Amino acid sequence: MPTTAPPAHALGEVTASDSTLRRFLHGLPGVDAVGLEARAASLGTRSIKTTAKAYAIDLAISMVDLTTLEGADTPGKVRALGAKAVRPDPTDRTSPSTAAVCVYPDMVATAKEAVAGSSVKVASVATAFPAGRAALDVKLADVRDAVAAGADEIDMVIDRGAFLSGHYMKVHDEIVAVKEASGAARLKVIFETGELSTYDNIRRASWLGMLAGADFIKTSTGKVAVNATPANTLLMLEAVRDFRAQTGVQVGVKPAGGIRTSKDAVKFLVIVNETAGEDGLDNHWFRFGASSLLNDLLMQRQKLATGRYSGPDYVTVD
Repeated sequence: MPTTAPPAHALGEVTASDSTLRRFLHGLPGVDAVGLEARAASLGTRSIKTTAKAYAIDLAISMVDLTTLEGADTPGKVRALGAKAVRPDPTDRTSPSTAAVCVYPDMVATAKEAVAGSSVKVASVATAFPAGRAALDVKLADVRDAVAAGADEIDMVIDRGAFLSGHYMKVHDEIVAVKEASGAARLKVIFETGELSTYDNIRRASWLGMLAGADFIKTSTGKVAVNATPANTLLMLEAVRDFRAQTGVQVGVKPAGGIRTSKDAVKFLVIVNETAGEDGLDNHWFRFGASSLLNDLLMQRQKLATGRYSGPDYVTVD
């Protein structure tokens, strides 16, 4: 279901004022919800052969942001998670590492030590995650603390109240400020799609985030009832594709929350391939925010290698 953003605007002028930004966002094509969901469902039925499935499982493992975001997080838990991210299957050195470990800012230094010397990045949620209900100076301090502790990536949440009230420039300027505070760390902008209510809003949020300088756009915090779905991820991938066509700038996509099985992960990878192309099938441009997914990927990987499923103690319970 291809989409085309309005070509009449020079994107450099879109954010010149609140009125120009509003005009642009509300000038984006309306989303055909039935067509979007049908397209996502159709892609999910693609048959994957055994050799392709093995490749897809390893690719999915390499795209996982292994996450712990609980009030009961301890340094020991974060160190164990870091060790698992570096070597997901201690019995098989051919298993790829995950893309990153994602923690709260106060656990960044511990996570950094745990993954030292590996390719695993340390991501940190910030900006008063998950609600985002804090003053801007507090949010920026949150980001700077995480970066100072060594975070390679920052996952911020937008002010959904401001967005839903139509205060698009406020949301834009906050993303710009967080991007500046992030320095060299890559910025993932979380929309909390389950709270945006409509596909039109998800499309607008996607363009707003990219116009403000997001390195990634992300569906959800994983803390609400509706998180990542094939349809909302497809919609965001289409926005990324169209943004790249107009600007030459590539932006990543991260579905988060509710993706638990290898079968689900493969469906998402098919959507990426069919929408963003093969160059989107890289953890620099696509991530899964789904820690429980890793265990199923490891179980399915071993099943392909040995022909049998392992017992319940084959993988750690995070």
